[in-house]
Amino acid sequence: MGEQPIFTTRAHVFQIDPATKKNWVPASKQAVTVSYFYDSTRNSYRIISVDGTKVIINSTITPNMTFTKTSQKFGQWADSRANTVFGLGFASEQQLSKFAEKFQEVKEAARLARDKSQEKIETSSNHSQESGRDTPSSTRASSVNGTDDEKASHGGPTDELLKNENDKLKTALAQSSMNVKKWETELQTLRESNARLSVALQESSASVEQWKLQFLECKEENDQLRNKIEELEVQCIEINKEKERNADLSIRLQELEAELQEKELELEDLRKRGEVVPQLMSECESVTEKLQVQLLRKRTKILKKKSEL
Repeated sequence: MGEQPIFTTRAHVFQIDPATKKNWVPASKQAVTVSYFYDSTRNSYRIISVDGTKVIINSTITPNMTFTKTSQKFGQWADSRANTVFGLGFASEQQLSKFAEKFQEVKEAARLARDKSQEKIETSSNHSQESGRDTPSSTRASSVNGTDDEKASHGGPTDELLKNENDKLKTALAQSSMNVKKWETELQTLRESNARLSVALQESSASVEQWKLQFLECKEENDQLRNKIEELEVQCIEINKEKERNADLSIRLQELEAELQEKELELEDLRKRGEVVPQLMSECESVTEKLQVQLLRKRTKILKKKSEL
């Protein structure tokens, strides 16, 4: 097969929902093995994960790919060839960091492999052009030094023309190959750029949804606070009314206290008067007795005078 694992870890695998392009869909029911592979026959690097007999990740890494950490234990990357976004959930932040570091290393290795392959194509093209330029000279030398001068004289120009045409075709083919490679690279760059933009759009959409939820929560909290303020205002009105009632009661209490003081003074006066009454009655009785004594004396005198008469 030509592939060798260069790094292996375990993670929960997810893929972006192709319908909504927002939600994550689990690709495995539990943590599975995720490995980086080097394909020596194709000189390429891939991330492969298998759940039982089902291949859930087969992503060829290109120099333009980016692995993004979206949380402490979760990361993702877009694969434009597979037209999806893969997500990995790790058991620890350390495992995520190791996977991200290896992704960067493999991406750099893929870039070097691409550059090396490009150099080989250019070198092969230059070699073909040099061979084409040398062939007519060799043909001419062969024609001069050959054993069959007649064939050389009749076949030489035709062979030279064919070789020139062949060289031109080789040059055009090499140039076309270079252009195709360049266009493929540009197309891949555009695809990966579109994938990154799609991921950014999805993240923006998720952020918008999150802001909407926060806005609704804030609005609900604001409504609750407004209702609470209205309740407090009603309570304040009741408290003010109660204060007014208390003020009226305080005034009434002061009036009653003043009336009570007046009544106490009157009662004290009556008390004092009550203390004088027994004395007056005693004096009255004494005077009455004296009057009775005097009346008795007068009556006695009158009776004496009558008897004398």
